[in-house]
Amino acid sequence: MADTVGSGLEEGKETGTETEDKEKEKQKTRHTIRTVSEKLSSTPEITETLGFYERKVNRERKRSLSDLSLLRFISAELTRGYFLEHNEAKYTERRERVYTCMRIPRELEKLMLFGFFLCLDAFLYVFTLLPLRAILALIRLITFPCCGLNGTRPLQPAQVCDVLKGFIMVICYFMMHYVDYSMMYHLIRGQSVIKLYIIYNMLEVADRLFSSFGQDILDALYWTATEPKEKRRAHIGVIPHFFMAVLYVFLHAILIMVQATTLNVAFNSHNKSLLTIMMSNNFVEIKGSVFKKFEKNNLFQMSNSDIKERFTSYVLLLIVCLRNMEQLSWNPDHLWVLFPDVCMVIASEIAVDVVKHAFITKFNDITADVYSEYRASLAFDLVSSRQKNAYTDYSDSVSRRMGFIPLPLAVILTRVITSSVKVQGSLAFVCVLLFYLGLITLKVLNSIVLLGKSCLYVKEAKMEEKLFQTPPATTPGKPSNKSKNKFRAPPGIPTNNSLSASITSQPVHQSESTSPLLPNSNSDQFLMTPDAEEKDITQAGLELKHRASNKDLLEIDRFTICGNRID
Repeated sequence: MADTVGSGLEEGKETGTETEDKEKEKQKTRHTIRTVSEKLSSTPEITETLGFYERKVNRERKRSLSDLSLLRFISAELTRGYFLEHNEAKYTERRERVYTCMRIPRELEKLMLFGFFLCLDAFLYVFTLLPLRAILALIRLITFPCCGLNGTRPLQPAQVCDVLKGFIMVICYFMMHYVDYSMMYHLIRGQSVIKLYIIYNMLEVADRLFSSFGQDILDALYWTATEPKEKRRAHIGVIPHFFMAVLYVFLHAILIMVQATTLNVAFNSHNKSLLTIMMSNNFVEIKGSVFKKFEKNNLFQMSNSDIKERFTSYVLLLIVCLRNMEQLSWNPDHLWVLFPDVCMVIASEIAVDVVKHAFITKFNDITADVYSEYRASLAFDLVSSRQKNAYTDYSDSVSRRMGFIPLPLAVILTRVITSSVKVQGSLAFVCVLLFYLGLITLKVLNSIVLLGKSCLYVKEAKMEEKLFQTPPATTPGKPSNKSKNKFRAPPGIPTNNSLSASITSQPVHQSESTSPLLPNSNSDQFLMTPDAEEKDITQAGLELKHRASNKDLLEIDRFTICGNRID
């Protein structure tokens, strides 16, 4: 009995202990739940945990979705704002591009006008001063034995070149009499419009090729005829070079005549379809040049080419007007019929040049101030050709720079004028003499104004010291090395203050023992980075690598584009 009571008491104690443990666990669980709930209620935002969200967050999301409506969206779109000053640099750059495009027509036309008068000066030289210089050289050659000047040259190198140019002009002029202009006109007029369009494009390409190779032929002739006898001669002779030059000028003159005839056929067509197609060809030029990569040197080449093409177009239009006026017995009423077409061709040329240069400068981040540098480079050629120790004639300098060779154009214009205008009687000869004196006056006035403007442009560009720099001695096929030190004028060389005096002085022949102090047109200091002279010697390899891209503007001519292609 006692054992039974003892075991019952022990079981009661164990049951009470288990009950107390369960109550303690329940209290702990309640305390934990209360703590967690307090934390959850105190947290403003609940992050995603195991894919579940707080109910409060769900309620707020439902409220925000209910607020989205079409009316609120339209209201937000109408009242939405933004601030451009947050990207000020971008919009400032865009505004400067617009201003640059607005400045391009004015700066481009300044360059075109200056280049046009440069070409006009070189063209008038062939008709005015070249015949007089050639006559004076022949008189000196004839009277040389009578003067008793032993040990001197019968003719100076410049006089030899003038005589050669005169003979080429005369021979080609008489050869052009065997070319029948009327037969050529009717032969071209009988072709279809598409054929004439293709022919005109082929003639433009052939004209550029002829100009490129023709100037080399003429330069080779001048140097072969004036090369000093002391030097070792490595050429085929003066006479073969002379016949090559005559053949080139004759063929180029025929090419220009075919161009003028094609343009004349376009003017005289009834529906003007050919003229429209030929004008649209200028706008095709925009597509072929605007979307290419251009640097300053490439743009300079294109600008020179545009100057030459514009002047040549004006001469071709003059030839067309002369031929049409001759056919209608110089009726002035017909001139007013041609006037709208002439203005349309000129306007299309100007519009194409402006649009082309505006977008090229925009796409390549080139400023409009670059055209003033181009103008200074052309002015430098004119001033350097008037220096005391000039090494080339100005007309030849223009030919190399722009690709404008005046001899073929002068031959065809002389041939057209003499065939269109009949000179009969003493009064007609007096009119011709007065006209010739007027051309001389125009040439002299044009030269004076251009020389003054050129000196001003050279001083503004600070290029005076380059007029007295010596060109580096180079051998054929090897480029000249850059001069690292600035040039100092030796005694006897005029400084900037005597610029005007050296322009009007006559060239002086120098002995071979001393290096000739010629104007340096091969300097690499113009249009380069300002720290070009401060580069370390270790950067010489990099400088040689990028030599083509930093080529001086004074080294750029119309024909270096073949060796410096545009990507």
